[in-house]
Amino acid sequence: MTASPTGLRTDVLAAIAAGGVLGAEARYGVGALLPHADGAWPWSTLLVNLSGCVLIGVLMVVITELRHAHRLVRPFLGVGVLGGYTTFSTATVETLTLLSAGRPGAAIGYVVATPALAVLGCGGGVVTTRLLAGRSPGRPAEPIR
Repeated sequence: MTASPTGLRTDVLAAIAAGGVLGAEARYGVGALLPHADGAWPWSTLLVNLSGCVLIGVLMVVITELRHAHRLVRPFLGVGVLGGYTTFSTATVETLTLLSAGRPGAAIGYVVATPALAVLGCGGGVVTTRLLAGRSPGRPAEPIR
């Protein structure tokens, strides 16, 4: 574990950066596969944010309750890959684009649906992973140490 002159752990920063590149590339790929015109409902961004939140729910259960993970797994996959993959800033810009296109109802629906589905997706990932592991869906097991 190396620290920079500022005290930051460079191995953690490198893991986050490498994961972020992969996540951003995956997000770009989804956007390229499911493009939308300005002012149209941004399905690709909604899909990316929802799937990323489901995956973060799954990941956190797996690495904190089910398996002992290397200390760089969480920064690499959670902060890096899934942080680079999800894009709530783009969702905000797309909300403004919907408004500019004269679609206030769609903009309001999108700005409400995005965080609601994100929370439901993360919770669904947690509950489903616990159920598949034979655990109680509502309460975490003792963390792996």
